[in-house]
This record gives sequence, C-alpha cells and structure tokens, in this order.
Amino acid sequence: PLSPAIRNFTLNFTITNLQFTADLAMPNSKKFQSTEKVMYYYVDSLLQKSSIGPAYIGCKIMAFRSKKNKDDTGVDAICSYRDEPSDPKFNRVIVYHELSNMTNGITKMGHYSLNSQSLYIDG
Repeated sequence: PLSPAIRNFTLNFTITNLQFTADLAMPNSKKFQSTEKVMYYYVDSLLQKSSIGPAYIGCKIMAFRSKKNKDDTGVDAICSYRDEPSDPKFNRVIVYHELSNMTNGITKMGHYSLNSQSLYIDG
C-alpha cells in the first residue's frame, strides 16, 4: 500500500500578553525555544482534540513576530496531518470554529490572552 500523503496548513494567531522582544525573533535563543515549547504544548493539545485530531501529526513554530508596537506577539506555525481515506478530512472552516470554541472565542490559550480577530488557518 502507498504511504499516506502528508499535507500542511498554516496556523497564525496573536498573543496580547506576551511582549515581543528581539530574542523571540531568533530561533537559537533561549527565549524563542522556551516560548516555542509552550506554544507546542497548547497548539498540540487543541489540535489533537479537534476534528483533524486522529490525522494530526504536529506543528512547527516558524516565527514569532512583533505586532502593535511590540506589545503583542504574532505566532506563525506550519502544521501537518495525514491525508488518507480512513482519516478525517481537513476542513479549515470547521477547525477554525473548533479552535475558536476551545479558546473561549479566540481569547484564551492557557495563560496567554489572544487577539480575538487574529486566528488564521489556511490549508
């Protein structure tokens, strides 16, 4: 049998209670790496509970960006899932609504506050 196709989607959101600092822009910095681990934990736990959960493979944090005069931090991630007939089909609109519900209307992710207008999923 053929191995399942791996598909990617982007996930972007803005954290309003994490001030952006220069070291968040550097993937080798301790600040980037520690923040990345926390983001993995939250994003993974949410996506595993979503409709794509059984096919979900994982996410890679690509970047943290400065938003709104460095008061906020944007998060850019690339996420992967298996695309085979027995797995749930990825539907970005459904996953968006599920993540919105799981984050109190895109306002809370663990101890982070989110910009409610910032969630973006593209598949």
